[in-house]
Amino acid sequence: GTFATWITSTENRLYIGWFGCLMIPTLLTAATCYIIAFIAAPPVDIDGIREPVAGSLLYGNNIISGAVIPSSNAIGIHFYPIWEAASVEEWLYNGGPYQLIVLHFLLGVASYMGREWELSYRLGMRPWIFVAFSAPVAAASAVFLVYPIGQGSFSDGMPLGISGTFNFMIVFQAEHNILMHPFHMAGVAGVFGGSLFSAMHGSLVTSSLIRETSEVESVNYGYKFGQEEETYNIVAAHGYFGRLIFQYASFNNSRALHFFLAAWPVVGIWLTALGVSTMAFNLNGFNFNQSVVDSEGRV
Repeated sequence: GTFATWITSTENRLYIGWFGCLMIPTLLTAATCYIIAFIAAPPVDIDGIREPVAGSLLYGNNIISGAVIPSSNAIGIHFYPIWEAASVEEWLYNGGPYQLIVLHFLLGVASYMGREWELSYRLGMRPWIFVAFSAPVAAASAVFLVYPIGQGSFSDGMPLGISGTFNFMIVFQAEHNILMHPFHMAGVAGVFGGSLFSAMHGSLVTSSLIRETSEVESVNYGYKFGQEEETYNIVAAHGYFGRLIFQYASFNNSRALHFFLAAWPVVGIWLTALGVSTMAFNLNGFNFNQSVVDSEGRV
């Protein structure tokens, strides 16, 4: 029908797609509730001990300290939509907005990932852009859903704010020794390595551009969108980098290089998400407490 044709059309300014039919309402819902809650939500009884914690701007927070506070520990991982509460006031007190935002957000980013695949498919492209995005989707799912399930409560999920993120990290280290988990180490290698490789690649390309401009104009004018010719000299870049390190440390294949640039951080974040998801069930990072013994061999 014409509706299906329009939904799946690649002529629209923004591609919608069937996944977009799920993505657009879920992300709009999550974003709207997040903005309202961050500004105006009343304090939330996160620990389930009738000690509400203020997270919104109107209750004394700033952009750094503000957050949408996770739902009450008294609720655990029970589903707590608005209609399960006796009143909106109760729902707010128990941190209902956290679940509304997180669940819509996770559906939304999963749909965004599906939409990436769908648009690639419509355009006859190779399909692996969505695979790269699966890493941040897995990471978000780990801290917002898998970890609460493993720990038995959404109150253990990551708060939706800056200081709340840091608090989550500190508590996570205290309870799980994440810094001593090999998968977290892989994630550090992924992020730091990805930054290094991105900076190296960008600076190498920028330093081996083919001169098309004079000293008095931007080098960016030396490239015209859609031009046939390569805009930089990959052989020169390879010559530089291969001598800076050694020949075989430098890619001589542009495709292999760009695959590597994508794969390195993706695999690192995949592993970190897997690490958090196993620590959710208390399979924690290494500790050597049993190795510390006195002269009699006692622990």
